[in-house]
Amino acid sequence: MLKPQVFVALIIASAVALVHGRQTTVVPKAKFVPLRPAASTASLQLTLVLPPTNIDGLHAALYDVSDPKSPNYGKHLSKSDVEVFVAPKPESVHAVTAWLAQHDIDVEVASPSGDMLRIDISVAKANEVLAANFTEFKDKDTGATLTRTLSVSIPDEVEQHLQYLFPTTQFITPLHPNRPPFQVVSPTPENPVLKRQGVDVCSIDVVPQCLEDYYHVPAAPGTAPGNSIAVAGYLNEIATEDDLEFFFLVWRPDVTTTPEFNVVSIDGGVTSGVGTAEASLDIQYTVGVATGVPTTLYSVGDSSPQGFIDIVNFLLGLDELPLVLTTSYGFNESDFEGSEDFANTFCNAYAQLGARGTSVFFASGDNGVYSFAFDSECDGTTFGPSFPSGCPFLTSVGATTGFDSGTEVVADFSGGGFSNIFPQPSYQSAAVENYLDALGSTNAGLFNRTGRAYPDISAQGINYVTRINGTFFLLEGTSASTPVWASVVALLNDALLNAGKPPLGFINPLLYSEGAAALNDITSGSNTGCGAQGFPALTGWDPATGLGSPDYDKLLALVMSL
Repeated sequence: MLKPQVFVALIIASAVALVHGRQTTVVPKAKFVPLRPAASTASLQLTLVLPPTNIDGLHAALYDVSDPKSPNYGKHLSKSDVEVFVAPKPESVHAVTAWLAQHDIDVEVASPSGDMLRIDISVAKANEVLAANFTEFKDKDTGATLTRTLSVSIPDEVEQHLQYLFPTTQFITPLHPNRPPFQVVSPTPENPVLKRQGVDVCSIDVVPQCLEDYYHVPAAPGTAPGNSIAVAGYLNEIATEDDLEFFFLVWRPDVTTTPEFNVVSIDGGVTSGVGTAEASLDIQYTVGVATGVPTTLYSVGDSSPQGFIDIVNFLLGLDELPLVLTTSYGFNESDFEGSEDFANTFCNAYAQLGARGTSVFFASGDNGVYSFAFDSECDGTTFGPSFPSGCPFLTSVGATTGFDSGTEVVADFSGGGFSNIFPQPSYQSAAVENYLDALGSTNAGLFNRTGRAYPDISAQGINYVTRINGTFFLLEGTSASTPVWASVVALLNDALLNAGKPPLGFINPLLYSEGAAALNDITSGSNTGCGAQGFPALTGWDPATGLGSPDYDKLLALVMSL
């Protein structure tokens, strides 16, 4: 059976860190061929990222409010508190804006803290100011074209005040529209989904009732004011009310109110249209599991890495954040190697959300130990971690299977491994060390033993019944398990808020300490993905299923006791 690739692999060919004060040249991968000089009158939108004032202070504050042993546990920071840490120094703002003003370039502030600036500039002006040569390149694999330069130059007096400028020398190909990021597996004609009602559906497929029964998730609707879930959407993915209502009619007949969700557009993202697979899956298994919790699909029109930053900046600009953010898309971490400043900008954005009380979930990938790549060679020379799962300030979700047997095992596609960019955080070091001791020499030399390890947790990821544009299909992937975990935490938040307690926020320090005992440990299977090698599941944490799948009753008892 073909696995639906419900992830996005946004290929960055050569994201080399900007070296300031001199000209820097990059060489793109061979698949990018130059076509012609970019038209001088064409417009470019560039983002300039300035160094934050005290990023270490932000990290310390995040851990302080997220560690259940800390006296400040749950005392999440305000919007202004967070902005003080990440705002650039005045001299950086002055240096960069004065440089641009010398060239009559207008600047727009692109982040709430002012650490990101955005300019709209003609190709001719960009070539002049940056000593660049913007050119149209073609991706031979997809046919997509993009405008990039092989070199840029930043004045010496500006270089220390500018972390990077995007997109210039970073070669990033949006997913080609003729190459969809997933394949849909429909029910076989002799065993259609609708005939499975009233039968032991959970022995075959996954519907909300299966998750409620197996993970003890309550069916009762949430009632706490201020509770909410944010679902990130890209690539013109959209869910429809018609599909959601019929999904509830069939699989949540106990709910008598009309299910609903909101849609917010960012970067020109779509707000209506024919239902598509990923958005339908995400909405039906957030609204359908976290019953009654207000849910919003944030539709992002920019499918490049900038879109992943823009949604966070949009949320950080709100006075009241959603308490959960779930994302079923990702990158290959190897695309960020050599551009660590770019990777850290992502990670620090998620740290800001966590410090303000939002639980951030990312799917770990559907290619086992080989990240998201569709063309992964799986040659065993080195494992390829996914991004941003390697960021230590978010929660990465893997996948399991096994409702039918009553014992969960690894879903073999479950993404997992060790980051080559981010070091291992202290909150997981003991759990990871125990695993590596038990692993011994298996996969020796294929991964970074000291890197941030992922996933953190997992949930069922196979055969999710999903209604897409009027038809039921089966979907699988870690992008199915991720919204389920988001829903579980949203319901825990509901109970906490109703009891006058703060929401969970960044949950990893809790999970790796007291929280591990409230999870179902997965000890069988391996995430071989697209090759013969993978990480075996063992007792305790492992890089196939993390600490395990949720037991809502045990988690509720734990969080209410804090």
